[in-house]
Parts: sequence; C-alpha cells; structure tokens
Amino acid sequence: MVLRGYMPTSEETLQTLAALRLQSLNSDFSTHAPFPRLEELFPPHVLHARLPAPRHRTPPKCRGARLRAGLLAGGLWGQALAKQRAERDQRLRGRLREEGASTMAAIVEKWKLLQGMGRPEAMAAYVALVREWPGFGSTLFDVDLHAVRPRQGRSGGQPWQRAALTPLSLQSPVGAGPQRLWLGIGAKAVSLYKPGEPEPLDSFCYGRISSFGASDSSTFRLSVEDRDLLFETSQVDEIARLLNTYLASTGARRLPQPQDPPGSLPAPDPAAPPQGLCPTAGPWHHRPPVGSFHS
Repeated sequence: MVLRGYMPTSEETLQTLAALRLQSLNSDFSTHAPFPRLEELFPPHVLHARLPAPRHRTPPKCRGARLRAGLLAGGLWGQALAKQRAERDQRLRGRLREEGASTMAAIVEKWKLLQGMGRPEAMAAYVALVREWPGFGSTLFDVDLHAVRPRQGRSGGQPWQRAALTPLSLQSPVGAGPQRLWLGIGAKAVSLYKPGEPEPLDSFCYGRISSFGASDSSTFRLSVEDRDLLFETSQVDEIARLLNTYLASTGARRLPQPQDPPGSLPAPDPAAPPQGLCPTAGPWHHRPPVGSFHS
C-alpha cells in the first residue's frame, strides 16, 4: 500500500516508514548491511513529483508559420530539437538520481537513530504508523467517477449527468469530465478519496447502498440511496467480489435472495434508526509512535 502510493502522508513520514522497514530487515545500521533498492523502501512517484514539469511549446497560429516550422522540423532544425530533447531527458535522469540519493541519505540517517530497537518493535511501530490513516484496512481501487443520476423510478428518465463532487455530495452541481478518485472498500463502509488526501470525500455505510453491479467490463455502478454513481475502472470484477465478500461476512444482514436483482442489497429494517454518514474520526493528525524519533 505504501510503495504503491496509497498512503497519503508527508515525505517525512514516508522516510520514517522506510527507516523502520530497514530496522526490521537488518536490525541496527551497519555499512555491511544489505541495502534494498530505493523503490523497495520509498514510493517512486514522490521522487518523480519533484521533477519540473515539461514545458509545452505553443504551436504557431499562423498557417505560414506552421508550414515553416514543419519544414524546419524535417531538416537540421529537427535534428537540433531531437538533440535538445535527449539532453533534457539526460538532465532529468541525473536530477532523479540526485533526488534518490538525497532521499536514501535521509532514510539512512533516520535508520541510525533507531539503534537498539528490536525487529518486532520496529515492525509494530511501522504498523502503528500506517494504522493512523483512517483508510487503513480498506482495499483501494483507482476509478474515474463519470456520472451521477437519480435512480430509475425517481429520475423521470433523466440522462446521466457529469459529476462535479468536491467534496462528494450526491446533490452537487453538474460539472465537466470525470474525476479520478480512490474507491476504498472496507469491512464497514465504502469510501471515496481524492488521490493523496487522507480524509474521504464521503463514506457510505453498507446500509446506504441499495445495489451495485457491472454495466460492462469496465463500468461499475453503485446505487447509494436515491442516486446511482457510475465508475470506469479496469477492476470491475475485483470490486464486485470484494463487496460480496464483506456483505457475506456481515452476520446482522440478510444476504440477497435468488429473486433479488444481481448485486442488490436487502431493504433496511424499518425499525432500525436512519442511516446517516458513516461515523468518521476527526481530521487525521500524525502522532509519532512510541519509540520513534525526530530528525
């Protein structure tokens, strides 16, 4: 989860986690200890995010200018541009190596400060640090939220509407284009996160979810109360299987019967109190675990 980038936290905390991993693997620091590769300790995307974004040249608006640019690109000027691109890529690779060396040095310094910490203690501190994130224990999926609409029977045939949900609200105004989100599926709730942000945009207890299913091989539908959410993802089957697993393990709920629509959930008990948002903890504030250190 950490190395795949599904741990929204500071670089300082990611370095601490890497140091704890080294302590659990190799015990106390030693110059003779085997060093894993940096990508086995620290999420690579963090290093890439430090690199400057490539500058995009604005294409000439004048047709004649575009023609001259095209002719030049096919001759000596094109060779010069290719050479510039190669030099730029080489500089970026050099910068990436420098950033990697700097990050590894910071991790090693933190590792040295863990002198005397036993391997079980290092592993426990690592897990305790990761568990502070409210989404710990959930399986995260990359999804694109494409549309939200009232459910059939209440919509009057309304078409799908583009979603603009920040924070997520099923009554949010219509916007343009899909949103890249994390869909977190846990034992008690389904949550939606903006990538890299620790707090969910919204969480749906299973009592609020009326049905779910695959519209096609890359489209997943989640019905929450009176609205349908439409996601595009390459992991439709994995999401459906995990949801069914959590529902099957919920002893207080009647499982869907053969006459129920596929993927539907039983109607809530009318005697039960109304389901609001899932209870959520306060804003996530990192607290250093016992036995950790400050640099």
